[in-house]
Amino acid sequence: MTRVGRGFSYTLQNDAVSPVSADVVFASARFPRYKIGANNHIVEIEADSIMSSMKQMVARETTLLMEQHQRLSVRNLASKFEKGLAAASSYPTRLREAASLEKHVLLKKIRDSLEALRGRVGVRNKDDVKEAITIVEALAVQLTQREGELIQEKAEVKKLANFLKQASEDAKKLVDEERSFARAEIENAREAVQRVEESLHEHERISKASGKQDLDELRKEVQEARRIKMLHQPSKVMDMEHELYALRIQLAEKSKHSLKLQKELAITKNVDQNTTRLYEIDGTEALGSYLRIFPCSDIAPDLSECAIQWYRAISESDEKELISGATKSAYAPEPCDVGRILKAEIMTDDWTITVATSAPIDPAPGLGNYVEALVRRHDTEFTVILIQMNGVDHPSPSIHILHIGKMRMKLRKGQTTLTKEYYSNSMQICGIRGGGNAAPQAVYWQAKIGQSFIFAFESERERNAAIMLARRFAFDCNIMLSGPDDKPST
Repeated sequence: MTRVGRGFSYTLQNDAVSPVSADVVFASARFPRYKIGANNHIVEIEADSIMSSMKQMVARETTLLMEQHQRLSVRNLASKFEKGLAAASSYPTRLREAASLEKHVLLKKIRDSLEALRGRVGVRNKDDVKEAITIVEALAVQLTQREGELIQEKAEVKKLANFLKQASEDAKKLVDEERSFARAEIENAREAVQRVEESLHEHERISKASGKQDLDELRKEVQEARRIKMLHQPSKVMDMEHELYALRIQLAEKSKHSLKLQKELAITKNVDQNTTRLYEIDGTEALGSYLRIFPCSDIAPDLSECAIQWYRAISESDEKELISGATKSAYAPEPCDVGRILKAEIMTDDWTITVATSAPIDPAPGLGNYVEALVRRHDTEFTVILIQMNGVDHPSPSIHILHIGKMRMKLRKGQTTLTKEYYSNSMQICGIRGGGNAAPQAVYWQAKIGQSFIFAFESERERNAAIMLARRFAFDCNIMLSGPDDKPST
């Protein structure tokens, strides 16, 4: 049996370590790192320096990657990626060296030492030793967690390295493609320069051969131009203009005289037929004019007491076509009236009188060529004055712009668009048929059902050109534009 002396407790207490306070504050939350040095000495490694270096390296690689995306030079991009790839390849080696340290072995030795110490200390210090063992175990858990984080960071760095490697390969491929493309462009440029040089040499050779002949022809052309200039003196041109102006005046007078004779002939025919002519149509029977019915007998009733309806017909004996809305004593012919005879029925309770133009309506001089010139444009603007909108008089007549395009029509005031519609079967356009002094310049336009406008153009020429142009573009879109209740004509 082992004999226990009286001084055992005193001796054991002297050999025991000093108590560890529960309020102790450790310098770091994780167990320090060590490596085995010379003569089996344990050398401590600063963990913060390793972590800071790793974070700095990741940040540096990220910054380099962002710079590489912003660079325009493909060669610099490839060089930067290669450098980043080399740096990223060396980093996993350092991670493996850090992970190969025997941290768990050291912790186990410390824990075994504390366990052995707990068996030798007194009851009063056992709790401190037990608490130290708990702290060592907690440090072992923290070490395990930290190693997991390092493994995750290692995987991310490996992923980044693979990305840099792929980017470097793509950059090299792009450089090769750009180089081959540049070489092809250079070859094409050389061939083009060679062709130009050959053309220049050929042109110089031909110029030298035909230079004398061209000079002789140029002299002949100059002499001919001088002869023509001598023949066409300004005085002669002025004389020709005056002569042409006089011929135009004579033609207009003869046209009026012919129209007057035709009307007198019609009156004579009616007298021969023992009929009394009560009304006549006065005005130039041409597009852009203003026709008016006036009484030519004292026994003719007042027109305000009669109902009037205008018609159009191809000839005197042909079937007449009603002109919707033309119920006044005045009417301004439209483009669709050209080549037709206009008739008007004057009706009272007792009888009906029909009057007609002496000849078909003539076209306006030069209007057809003007419209053909406008057709070649994509869009034509006309300055108009808005009079009515949806049947309501506009409070103050203001200037608007009417656009007539190949696919649609648009009415705007300044930058504000009132309406913009494509050509459709519901769209209508015609002249104003209700009379008034502005009728030869006014137009009725129904953009769509429930939206209509009445506006006046600057001249009769602009008004008739706008109607003809809109109908021409609509016809190209397989739409026949006409007035209300009109029969579409081709």
